[in-house]
Amino acid sequence: MNLQDPALTFALAITAGVVAQSLARHVRVPGILFLLATGILLGPEVANIVRPDTLGEGLNPIVGLAVAVILFEGALQLNIDRLRREALTIRRLITLGAVITIAGATVTAMLALGWDFRIALLFGALVSVTGPTVINPLTRRIRLRNNLRTILEAEGVLIDPVGAILAVVAFELALASTAGDVGAGFLGLLTRLGLGSVIGVAGGFIIGGLLRMRRAIPSDLRNIFTLACVLALYQGSHAILPESGIMTVAIAGLVVGNMGPRHVRELVEFKEQLTFLLVGLLFVLLSAAVDLGDVRALGAGAVVTVIVLVAVVRPLCVLLCTWGAGLRRNEQAFLAWLAPRGIVAFAVSSLFAAELAHSGMETEGNQLRAMVFLVIAVTVIVLGGTGGLMARLLGVRKPSNHGFAVVGANPVGRALARTLRAARGGEAPIVLIDSNPTEAGAAESDGFRVVLGNANESRTLLKAGVESRRAVVALTPNEGVNLLIAKRVEESCPGVSRLVAIDPLTPGVGPEQVDESGASVLFGLGLDHERWAHHFRRDRVEIEPLIFEGVAGLRVSQIEALADRRFPALALVHRRGRREQPVSSGTTLRSGDVVWFGWLRAQAELVAPRLARAGFRRPDAEPGEDGGETAEEDAGPGGTSPVDGPDSGR
Repeated sequence: MNLQDPALTFALAITAGVVAQSLARHVRVPGILFLLATGILLGPEVANIVRPDTLGEGLNPIVGLAVAVILFEGALQLNIDRLRREALTIRRLITLGAVITIAGATVTAMLALGWDFRIALLFGALVSVTGPTVINPLTRRIRLRNNLRTILEAEGVLIDPVGAILAVVAFELALASTAGDVGAGFLGLLTRLGLGSVIGVAGGFIIGGLLRMRRAIPSDLRNIFTLACVLALYQGSHAILPESGIMTVAIAGLVVGNMGPRHVRELVEFKEQLTFLLVGLLFVLLSAAVDLGDVRALGAGAVVTVIVLVAVVRPLCVLLCTWGAGLRRNEQAFLAWLAPRGIVAFAVSSLFAAELAHSGMETEGNQLRAMVFLVIAVTVIVLGGTGGLMARLLGVRKPSNHGFAVVGANPVGRALARTLRAARGGEAPIVLIDSNPTEAGAAESDGFRVVLGNANESRTLLKAGVESRRAVVALTPNEGVNLLIAKRVEESCPGVSRLVAIDPLTPGVGPEQVDESGASVLFGLGLDHERWAHHFRRDRVEIEPLIFEGVAGLRVSQIEALADRRFPALALVHRRGRREQPVSSGTTLRSGDVVWFGWLRAQAELVAPRLARAGFRRPDAEPGEDGGETAEEDAGPGGTSPVDGPDSGR
């Protein structure tokens, strides 16, 4: 086997990167941990299978173009409205914060490692960045509060180009021999930031505008069209002024993501997949290029440097940058803790190591790359690995298993929400999602929080806080859309239960397809949505809680009365003890459970006895308790008892 073949090195690195990240997903740890280990194990230090040196000069453009796509994808998902709410903190972190980090890291490297000021300054600029490839997966897995997630993700995306350009300036200063070279280096900083921003804004508006046009770009070519434009913007800006392209793509991604072009969800998904591939490729290649002997040679000074960066420099940076910004102590503490470094620092340090070697500073270049590698490895393992624990200890996580999200503010969805609220005594945190302003307005009139938007878009799910909900109920009139929503939720918010409304008597989506997706059929047997929506809209449905005293283990889907379409009944909500939830195909009953059933008022005398034969009875409580007879008499629209006060989930 010819292991000197650069094509083989490239293919092995891509494959190893994907496999490593897949394994990391299964064991629920940051993917970068497996990527660093994989690169070292497959590299020249151990197995000697992946050999980055075979790529020669081709490694630099591969790294540059990959970083461009990664930054564009990260910026694509930043929401400007959320950025504005945390603008002060974000602006300080990417300006004052960068200066503090560079200064602290520079001084520490000089004192602890004995480095020359120029190399220490270059190191400080490199470790001033965090990075979306590490931060974004962590914030999603930890389920942080929205304000902290916005700050960390925005810092990761926006400080990467700033830090990379600062590193370029520091590199030029490291090689400078005259005062004029130093002045030109500082001038280059402002020029690169300004030019990159201008080209990024213009390019972003052009890309977003073309994507918004219905027929400008064929639907099946939009993703690769955007990819081609991103690469052209990066390389074009780089050709005009070296190292300005990284700022260009970050700004372009921010513009495109907030213009709201059609098919933006498909674009984000494509870029996420591509980023997944490229991150794996880069980390494996660059880790394989690191000489572990150089890391060991750094000695105790390297350990001291990392400790100072984590325990002194970052907390000081966060304290000064969040002063007067309205953040609580625990939120400041978490921001100070979670600052792992990512791929941009690693990539740029590898490029600089090669350039320093060409300038006769090979030892300094190798030490620089080894030190950046150590910072990344330690911060990811320690900070990233303990991020979830610290979030829990500091109380900055979103509450999990907290209420329900009902997709569909139609009459059936509103009736289900009202029943859940009645079952909880008026304190069930519920949010409804719908793209129809009329239906959304009706739900708001019932006192519910409503998110107006498409539930198939990640930003809508994020706005509704779906990741912290106990379950998502897909209850639109279109059962195919319901199944797609369930799959989308599984991708965006793994671990959240999903209930899908279907009509089992139509040739569309069947229970088997719902089961294969890992979701459950809503209401046990599904429903004829059009029929029930018509009855709820005309206030023909009576909803009443019944206590089950039948055979334990009975599934709701086995109740014959629910399958009788002549005298229809609908099992809406199941409560056991203090825990209530919508009825699904997985709901099994025990003695003492309460189920809220809905039936047509005109057929109440026919349906109630049939349910009684299945083991249900009316509560023995006094009238008015637990939704009993008084609640029926005072029932509002849909037959549920009115509840004072707004929905607590608002």
